[in-house]
Amino acid sequence: MQETAKWVLDPSHTKVGFSVRHFGISETDGFFRNYTGTVTTEKNDFSDLKVSVVVQIDSIDTNDAQRDAHLKADDFFNAEKFPEMKFESTKLETTATGNEYKLHGNLTIRDVTKPVIFDLEYAGTVPQDPFGNTKAGFFISGSINRQDFGLSFNVLLGTGNLAVSDKVKINIPVQLLKVA
Repeated sequence: MQETAKWVLDPSHTKVGFSVRHFGISETDGFFRNYTGTVTTEKNDFSDLKVSVVVQIDSIDTNDAQRDAHLKADDFFNAEKFPEMKFESTKLETTATGNEYKLHGNLTIRDVTKPVIFDLEYAGTVPQDPFGNTKAGFFISGSINRQDFGLSFNVLLGTGNLAVSDKVKINIPVQLLKVA
């Protein structure tokens, strides 16, 4: 055991990304530009990590200003009333592979909190980068059902497909910076 180490998300090397099926025939990707997060751990392999992340909804970016405005509106996130999305880990479950885990936690969107489980891969630690910083890397992936969080807007197309799938894929490459 070591002392509790505190890490923060390195925003220039982390991307809080997502994708959804669009019209049933393609995917639309997006990410959030503004977020903060901390990780604490007492073990060098991060097998006891605790995670807390806050994402600013107004920072959504899907490379389409009109779509972003719609996503910020009440049909989806209602960024004015619910400006933040939050994740708090509750448990880290080991798997048969030493560097892969199941990250359990509570996700809050639109003031609706639900338990979620994401895949987490620990990619390693660089004890000293060229600037003297200690960094650690992870890959987080999984999916959620947007309906579970009150993001229920949709349109049925003439083909029978929905404009937007309920399944939202989550893809978050993470680089942490050790601060204590």
